[in-house]
Amino acid sequence: MTNMVRNKNKDLEIRKREKEDIKTEVYALSQSISMSAHKARRVLDQIRGRSYQETLMILELMPYRACYPIFKLIYSAAANAKHNMGLNEEYLVIIKATVNEDTTVKKLKPRARGRSYPIKRPTCHITIVLKDISLYEESVVENSISMGQKINPLGFRLATTQGHHSLWFAQPKNYSKGLQEDQKIRECIKNYVQKNMRISSGVEGIARIEIQKRIDLIQIIIHMGFPKLLVEGKPRRIEELQMNVQKELNYVNRKLNITITRITKPYGHPNILAEFIAGQLRNRVSFRKAIKKAIELTEQADTKGIQVQIAGRIDGKEIARVEWIREGRVPLQTIRAKIDYCSYRVRTIYGVLGIKIWIFVDEE
Repeated sequence: MTNMVRNKNKDLEIRKREKEDIKTEVYALSQSISMSAHKARRVLDQIRGRSYQETLMILELMPYRACYPIFKLIYSAAANAKHNMGLNEEYLVIIKATVNEDTTVKKLKPRARGRSYPIKRPTCHITIVLKDISLYEESVVENSISMGQKINPLGFRLATTQGHHSLWFAQPKNYSKGLQEDQKIRECIKNYVQKNMRISSGVEGIARIEIQKRIDLIQIIIHMGFPKLLVEGKPRRIEELQMNVQKELNYVNRKLNITITRITKPYGHPNILAEFIAGQLRNRVSFRKAIKKAIELTEQADTKGIQVQIAGRIDGKEIARVEWIREGRVPLQTIRAKIDYCSYRVRTIYGVLGIKIWIFVDEE
């Protein structure tokens, strides 16, 4: 009975918002842009129906000149929606993107010896409409957000072959603060390691960071493949790292204890392997050579299979694509198979590349 009442209230709220669409839609118009309508339409066809954040990423990576004025127009419309209407940018979707031809401007192109010849510059009008879909989550927005039938291999195997990296208890109202605190701890440790480790390959060597919280104690266990690079030279680096984390999170009444655990076979962990591939890609090494070298390092760790996938503007190509190589068995649908997984971002001079690695360790 209560579910029926909730559904009726939600339907009434949606109908009320449908009558007041002007409050959930933002219009943006840019007039007399010095560009042909054909070139602008080529870009608008790629972003129509997509979410705001996905649109910004597409416009940053596309190599066309028309992307910049369209990017400014969409960014301005979203800023107005946030400042004037209080809408959330995460729920904004581009429901309409049109371009109309404007007048053709006649100009004279100067040449040598005082000569010139007439040229024609086409102009166009671009109209963008953003809509807030926070109350329309159950309705299907065509081409708004690409939904895939994928699941994280680590979460898929919890309580069977995988365990949690954070162990603590909190009340529901304090749960989000605990998650943000864990993220700050991991970011602080990684930033400290990047500044203090001098290594030519660029591999930090952090496989995972486990956090265990109690009432008066926070235990942090750092699993590293190369702990000597952090400890050698400065014997008090662990104490210094502990002081940095305490300053970052303002711990007063809780003790903080940091321990470092060495991993016997570092290249058998996907995070360390992803850092190795990222370092090779930053140095403009061919992605195939980097993947094959990573697979050779993984074979020395006695793994049963590995799959590496790289997506983005690989080798500086204008069109983004996905390349992957698999060696051995990687049974993703078998729950009893222990599979380590990680996703890693790397910034290159061509743009952002995404690296995903699956490693089949053992079968229980």
